[in-house]
Amino acid sequence: MRDVLPDIERWRAAGERVALATVVSVVGSAPRGLGATLAVSEGGEVSGSVSGGCVEPAVIEDGLRAIRTGKPRLLTFGITEEQNVEQIGLSCGGEIRVFVERLESSPLTETLLQSLQAEMPVALATVIAAPDGNGELVGKHLLVSETANEPTLDEPGVAGLAAGVVERARDLLRRGETTGQTAIIPAHNATGNAQPGDDYEVFYAVYPAPPTLIIVGAGHISIPLTKLAKVLGYRVIVIDARETFATRERFPDADELLVEWPDEALERLPITGTTAVAVLTHDDKFDVPALAKALHSPAGYVGVIGSRGTRAARDKRLREEGITEEELAHIHGPIGLSIGAKTPEEIALAILAQIVAVRRGAETKS
Repeated sequence: MRDVLPDIERWRAAGERVALATVVSVVGSAPRGLGATLAVSEGGEVSGSVSGGCVEPAVIEDGLRAIRTGKPRLLTFGITEEQNVEQIGLSCGGEIRVFVERLESSPLTETLLQSLQAEMPVALATVIAAPDGNGELVGKHLLVSETANEPTLDEPGVAGLAAGVVERARDLLRRGETTGQTAIIPAHNATGNAQPGDDYEVFYAVYPAPPTLIIVGAGHISIPLTKLAKVLGYRVIVIDARETFATRERFPDADELLVEWPDEALERLPITGTTAVAVLTHDDKFDVPALAKALHSPAGYVGVIGSRGTRAARDKRLREEGITEEELAHIHGPIGLSIGAKTPEEIALAILAQIVAVRRGAETKS
């Protein structure tokens, strides 16, 4: 939805109502992935895509219908043996389901749009199918953030689904998922009088914070690490209390360059599950306080440079700072994947490869 947000805001500012179509399931080959969105204005303008063009006319027509009626609908598109090439379907042979709904003006919608504009991590859970007799809940939402204790609801009746839905949504946010997920919620878990087998289907649209790399230490490895991280779409913050090293001439690509003590900077910086912290100073007076702050944060990755031989002494100091054994186990050190790296550029590659692997759930430790 972030990709169509500017057009949605423009249409809303002009007083137009808006419909949103979202790919909520994909079977086989499909032109667009799970979570792809298309927005339609009341005046017929279109932003985004759910299929690259092959089913867009039908989706746009249904979006305009949703704007008029306010009724959401779950559409299925695919090619079967009975269909011919002139009918609406996916020529690639796969199947997609698209959920079409009117974007209502509500406190939940306003909170969602404000969160997306501010790039705050949120997950929107939408009921896309419900048991017979509970159709009024189709199209209802729960909005979950990493920080709020309770979800935002746009329908009291959704509260019965909240516990399991919120737990899953927060897990997806912690993992930095970006494509979304569809899940079945047994109705008997939500309402006491429902029968097993009467299930709700819920789609999670996940909007994590943009990935951020915080580099502690403005040394020689940090320069190529900053450049490489920017190529991969990371927001990069470099922190070093030494003015000689932390200069714009050395780090022209950094989004932020902070000349201050790392632990003090980490105390005030917004850190989420999509934040990686790489501690590269080789100096305990910087490393230990910075690691302590990072380990007490929700950062998805914490790594530190240094040999295995230096780890015992560093861990001893961290324990003295109140770091638990469980927290110590989260440190990736020596930092980076073991690829035989020698040069600063190769070491930077090994570090970022490990950060990506951890973020994608493909690696634990070097």
